[in-house]
Amino acid sequence: MTPNQQDALLIIDVQNDFCPGGALAVSEGDQVVSVINAVARNFQHIVLTQDWHPAGHASFASSHNAEPYSTTRLHYGEQTLWPDHCVQGSDGAKFHPSLQTDNARLIIRKGMHHDIDSYSAFFENDQTTTTGLSGYLRQLDIKRVFCTGLAFDYCVRFTAEDAVKENFQTVVIEDACRAIDMNGSADAARASFEDAGIRLISSKELTPDR
Repeated sequence: MTPNQQDALLIIDVQNDFCPGGALAVSEGDQVVSVINAVARNFQHIVLTQDWHPAGHASFASSHNAEPYSTTRLHYGEQTLWPDHCVQGSDGAKFHPSLQTDNARLIIRKGMHHDIDSYSAFFENDQTTTTGLSGYLRQLDIKRVFCTGLAFDYCVRFTAEDAVKENFQTVVIEDACRAIDMNGSADAARASFEDAGIRLISSKELTPDR
């Protein structure tokens, strides 16, 4: 599979708080960095996303005096409550220091609305508030997106599903992701991808566009 000028690479939330030692660490999350750096050399169009929550965000368990990973209902539906993470301006919100970011054309910051969480790079969790990514990609005449990053079963999954809804061909590079895998969420993501026609590949299946 050879990327071309109508392809975009989406690098999702490769931030310190999602890597080992972070507030919401994904197991082996830092191991995606070298894979993504290698994959990125095949793409002209690269977009980074960055979880960027205000302090006291509605998705934080501490905002509800609740236990992390419990759930509550917000105005748009059920919400998992997370440990405080990726607070604006914090070290945890910074990209992993080894992630190569200079070649990215756009950084999408998401989860900035105090009362709405945001997993997808396209829409906040109310499925109405847009990040503007779809319009940006269409202006570039992008037809296909390749999803990488953290976490496979949450932000990567929701991004991939929304990409299909927005009529982009969608590929997930599985070895460039890691999963939280909470209550079978990784298998649920794979089943969802199959149902939606989202292709799962290995980074080894990419060949340079040369």
